[in-house]
Amino acid sequence: MDRAQLPLNALRAFEASARHLSFTRAAIELCVSQGAVSQQVAALEARIGASLFRRLPRGLALTDEGLALMPVLGDSFDRIGAVLERCLGGRAREVLTVAVVGTFAGGWLLRRAADFGRAFPHVDLRIMTNNNRVDLAGEGVDLAIRFGHGAWHGTHAEPIMRAPLTPLCTPEVAARLSGPAALAGEVLLRSYRADEWPRWFAAAGMACPALRGPVFDSSVLMVGAALAGHGVALAPAAMFEAELRTERLVQPFDIAVDLGSYWLTRLMSRADSPAMADFRGWLRDQFTPQDS
Repeated sequence: MDRAQLPLNALRAFEASARHLSFTRAAIELCVSQGAVSQQVAALEARIGASLFRRLPRGLALTDEGLALMPVLGDSFDRIGAVLERCLGGRAREVLTVAVVGTFAGGWLLRRAADFGRAFPHVDLRIMTNNNRVDLAGEGVDLAIRFGHGAWHGTHAEPIMRAPLTPLCTPEVAARLSGPAALAGEVLLRSYRADEWPRWFAAAGMACPALRGPVFDSSVLMVGAALAGHGVALAPAAMFEAELRTERLVQPFDIAVDLGSYWLTRLMSRADSPAMADFRGWLRDQFTPQDS
């Protein structure tokens, strides 16, 4: 069938009727009369030479032909609607997929994502969380926010902010800590990076005690365990400002160890799209030079 001759109104009438299994409810959705919907469907059936519905005393039932046509039309209308939505306002909407290490997502980005949306309404931001391991090419990711030293093969990395690690715990646990040495009597919650506590104790000028706490692949989970009173977490205080401000968490010592920063990364082979450039510029504006 020639695309120019597709009976679009009749197809729309059929798709709505098939979803509702009712000409009346389809008419309400399409803001036309029930008779108009029925006539459009009848005209479509006459054109293709097959019945799409079985008319029942109380409603409609799809025939085999109707069952075959329904999902194709539903998908097509959804795709058309998505493209039109992206083009609203005279500028095409652009999907931007950003993979974000969970700590940064929960501690910083999610609280500001609405601000980005207001500043760049043409960008459809999609956030994927990860535990610092992401395949930019394989997972179809435009940008990734990672923690580390910025050395990832084939990747361009731009520093966002420093995030020194420091012990965090509840006030009740902190009351037992007369000094760093007292940590030897506490459960020390750990990330999958085995060198973090030893490096912190070295900065405190003492040997690291035996580590017997559970290991987490996410600082968010680890700090959640600390909030529940299950031990002391070693985590970036900057990502838990809300908990520190309300004193659900406290930082018992001023000692912090710098083991990396947060970085915005992309494949070196990937040029910036307009949405990528918008996100990069917005992110830069959120931090002062000393943050990174």
